Amino acid sequence: MTPDSIALHTVCGLEELAGHAGRDVSHVLSLLDPGTPEPDAFVAYGAHHRTTLRFHDCLGPGEGLVPPEPEHIAAILAFGAENAGAGHLLVHCHYGLSRSTAALLILFAQAEPGAASEALVDRLHALREPAWPNARMVAFADGMLGRGGSLSAAVRRLHARQLGVRPHLAGLLRELGRGAEVDAAESLGASLRARVPGVTSPPA
Repeated sequence: MTPDSIALHTVCGLEELAGHAGRDVSHVLSLLDPGTPEPDAFVAYGAHHRTTLRFHDCLGPGEGLVPPEPEHIAAILAFGAENAGAGHLLVHCHYGLSRSTAALLILFAQAEPGAASEALVDRLHALREPAWPNARMVAFADGMLGRGGSLSAAVRRLHARQLGVRPHLAGLLRELGRGAEVDAAESLGASLRARVPGVTSPPA
């Protein structure tokens, strides 16, 4: 998947899939919970190449949880490498906020190895404003793509920015077992405020 190979990128949740049926989607990456059936919405889509991966949106092992593992990230990268034709790529998960945004960021980074990680995260944020990429997925990809932690650092900055806009997310994410992401984002936000007097949240 080269920078110019895919003309359009869409990231969404399950409830939004039906609304994209008439948009000539050519490539689909589905990220579903284990046991979740293929969405019925795809029946209305035209011919397209679809890959489905099943794991939970979590940061590590837990009772009843299948966390994202390196093999899942390898499969996402294989999807990107195998689908280098022009078209419209749609990536979705349950809500279109975490697994799918992490996956699309990974595909952006794979396609443009020379692009700054911060610029790639900014592009993702512009495409899906509430994005909260799964930090575990991004960390694995950071190593696989040889980015030396820069992709994870850019995602932490986005998480901090999101908490500045949506502070209620902190409690919700902690309840969902995502406290490590919140802690990292809050630590970054505090560091930025200490360095720049008057700054209350990471700049957009």
